[in-house]
Amino acid sequence: MRKPRRLTIDELAPFTWNLPRPETGSPASIEWATFFGNAQPVEVEVGMGKGKFLLQSAQTRPDTNFLGIEIVRKYQLYATTRFAVRKLPNVKTACADAKIVLRDHMAPASLSAVHVYFPDPWWKQRHRKRRVFTPEFAALTAKVLKEGGHLHIATDVPEYFQVMMAIVRAMPEYRESLTPEEKAPENDRDCMTNFERKARLKGTAIDRAIFERISTPAP
Repeated sequence: MRKPRRLTIDELAPFTWNLPRPETGSPASIEWATFFGNAQPVEVEVGMGKGKFLLQSAQTRPDTNFLGIEIVRKYQLYATTRFAVRKLPNVKTACADAKIVLRDHMAPASLSAVHVYFPDPWWKQRHRKRRVFTPEFAALTAKVLKEGGHLHIATDVPEYFQVMMAIVRAMPEYRESLTPEEKAPENDRDCMTNFERKARLKGTAIDRAIFERISTPAP
């Protein structure tokens, strides 16, 4: 992959969102129509990495807005640069803890979809508490999704997939949709993320699921 040319912080600014400083007062929810300058539906990817999924999505779905959240600063800057050099108006990024953003800065029932692809499995037992996909996280996704919105998950770690599935299946706010049809990509560009590309090169199976947000009130 060719490294995108380096841009200044000022050049990246229109494509980024920063967590408000604590001293600015109580947390405020993002006003999406103001944030993107239009009333298009909004989807969020948690853990966007280098931004492959968002890049493809923003280019092929100009009628949808996207926000990518990435906790690792260098990856957030890398992905943001890819969007900025192409001047994509419908995608922005944030370097932050996704749980904080979902909890404090997103209004209830304001998103059309949440995407969680190949989250870090934190293999060691003592590190499992660092996993992003927990009952608390799933409850936050239910809070911010509109009725009829979707939670998309994918991983190449069978044990983690079963954990995620058990968490969401236990929630009355979600109904399991049909499992996405597995289709081998014809080339690297067809892979959804860089992690998917690596998994396919190793011959590792990939598990996916989609859950629909239903009308049961979220806690």
